[in-house]
Amino acid sequence: MNGLAGLDWLVIGLYFAALVVVVWWSSKKQDTSADYFLAGRNMGWFVIGGSLFASNIGSEHIVGLAGSGASTGMAMAHWEMHAWVMLLLGWVFVPFYYRAKVFTMPEFLEKRFDSKVRWILSVVSLVAYVFTKVSVTVYAGAIVFRTLLPDLQLTLFGQVWGPFWIGAFSTVILTGIYTVFGGLRAVLFTDTAQAFILLIGSFFITFFGLKALGGWGELQAVCSDRAAEMALWRPMVQAGSDIPWWKNGDFPWAGILIASPIIGIWYWCTDQYIVQRTLAAKNLQQARRGAIWGAFLKVWPVMIFLVPGLIGWALNQKGLMAIPAKVVDGVTVSAIDGDQVFATMVMSLLPPGLRGLVVGGLLAALMSSLSSLFNSCASLFTVDIYEKLRPNQSEKHLVTVGRFATTIIVLLGMAWIPVMYKVAGGGLYQYLQSVQGYLAPPITAVFLLGLFWKRINSKGAMWGLVSGFLLGMFKLTVQAIYGEGKGASGTFLANLADFSFLYFSGVLFVISIGTVVLVSLLSPAQDAESIKGLTYASLDKQDVRSSIGKFDVILTAATLALVLGMYLYFSFWLKG
Repeated sequence: MNGLAGLDWLVIGLYFAALVVVVWWSSKKQDTSADYFLAGRNMGWFVIGGSLFASNIGSEHIVGLAGSGASTGMAMAHWEMHAWVMLLLGWVFVPFYYRAKVFTMPEFLEKRFDSKVRWILSVVSLVAYVFTKVSVTVYAGAIVFRTLLPDLQLTLFGQVWGPFWIGAFSTVILTGIYTVFGGLRAVLFTDTAQAFILLIGSFFITFFGLKALGGWGELQAVCSDRAAEMALWRPMVQAGSDIPWWKNGDFPWAGILIASPIIGIWYWCTDQYIVQRTLAAKNLQQARRGAIWGAFLKVWPVMIFLVPGLIGWALNQKGLMAIPAKVVDGVTVSAIDGDQVFATMVMSLLPPGLRGLVVGGLLAALMSSLSSLFNSCASLFTVDIYEKLRPNQSEKHLVTVGRFATTIIVLLGMAWIPVMYKVAGGGLYQYLQSVQGYLAPPITAVFLLGLFWKRINSKGAMWGLVSGFLLGMFKLTVQAIYGEGKGASGTFLANLADFSFLYFSGVLFVISIGTVVLVSLLSPAQDAESIKGLTYASLDKQDVRSSIGKFDVILTAATLALVLGMYLYFSFWLKG
C-alpha cells in the first residue's frame, strides 16, 4: 500500500489553508444570533443543498457505507435512497418551518404545542447527539487516520499516542475551533466545497477500482457468488436458518419497508442537525430548492460510497488488493475489516495528487459532520434552554453562549472517545442503526400528527414523546444486557432483546401514534388561533404555491426518476 507523497501533502495543505481563510472571513460576520446560528438567513439554494449533502455524508458514512458494501452488499442502499424523503422536507415540511421563523425544531414544537414539548425534544436531541453522532463520527475519522498514516506517533505526557488517537483528538479540536469562530456561515460554505471534493474523489475511487477489477461485468460476476448476501431485497427468513422472522437481523424486506421511512422522516425532516440548513435560506423558495438540490445529490452515495465497498471486497477476493483483517482485543474476528476498505482503496489505487485530494475529502467529511453537529448542539442549547432560563439577553451575549456551548460539546466528544473506542469493537455501526430505530418513531409521530391534524394538542404530544422515548430506551437497555445470547434463551426479556429493531421501530411508531391521539382526544383542543399557520388546514397555501418555480418541479422529477431507476436496476442486478 502506497504512502502519501509530497504532492499529496501539498494538496492537503492547500485545502486546510483555504479552510482557514473561509473561517476567518465568516468570523467577521457574527454580530447577531441569527448570523451565528442561521448565517443571517441569507443563504442561497446551491449552498444549502451542498451543506445538506455534506452534513449527511461524513467520514463515518463513507467508512460505514463502504464497509457495509464489502460485508453485506446492497442492504444499506435503502437508507441511501432517502432522496425521496428529502423531497418531503422541501415540499411538505419546509413551508411550516420557514413561515414560523424559528431557529430550532424544539422551538417549532413550542409554537405548535407548548414549552414542555420543546424542553423534552431539546434534551433528547442533545443527549442523542453527544453520545451517538459525535462518538461514531470521531471513531470513523480515527479509523481513516490509522489506515492512511499507520506509522504516525506522538509522545506526550509520558505516553505514546498512535495514529488513531492523534487523528481523533486533532480533528475534533480543529473542527471545534472553526465552528466556534465561524458559526453556521463557515459550516455552510465549507460544506459546499467539501461536498464536491467528496463526489469527485469517490468517483475516481470507483473508476480506478473498476479498472483494476476488470469492469462492471466482472464485479457482477464476483458478487454473484454471494448473490443472497449481496442482494438489495432480503427474505424475511434467512435460507437454511432456524431463526424466526422477527429475530432476523439481516435487513429483511418487510423490516426495511417499515423502519426506513420512519427513520428517514425523523432524520431528514425533523432533526435539527439537518433542518437547520434550510432555515438559513433567504426566502421560502430558496429553502425548498436547497432541499431539492440536496435530494438530487443524495441519490449518488449508492454509486460513490456503497459500490466502492463492493469493488474493494471483489479486489480482495481476487487477490488484487489486501484489506486488513478485523481484529478485536487481539483476536481476528473477520477476514476483512470493512471499516478500512475505503481508505485502503484510496492508498492502493489512486495516483499521487489525486490521492491527496481524496484524503483531503475524507478529512473534510469528518470535519463537515462534526462542525454541523457542533453548531446544531449550540443552537439547541442556546435558543431552547439557555434563552428560556435567562431571557432578554443581548445578541452578543447569546453568540458568546453559543460558542461556549460548542466548546463544551467538543470537550464532551473528546471525553467520550475512550469509552466509544472500546464499544466500537463490538459493532458500533449496527448499534447506532438500532438507536435511530428507537429514537425516531415518537418524534416522527408527533411531527406528522401535529402538522396534519389540528385536533392533536400539547398533552398528546408530550405523552407521545415521553412514552415513546422511554420504551425505546428500555428496548435498547434490554438489548444491551440480554441480546445475542447474553440472557437466558426463551425468556421474555431475551426474546424482546433479540426482536429486530426494524420491526420494533414499527411497533413503537404505532404505540406513539396511539398515545398521541388518545391523550389528545381525552383533553381539550388547542385554540385554533394559537396554531394558525402551523397546521396544514391553516397554512396559507396560495402563498406557498407562489414560491414554486419550474426548476423546482424539473429537479424533483429528475431526482424521483433517479431513485426509481436505481431501485429497479439494483433489484435485479445480480440476476443476470
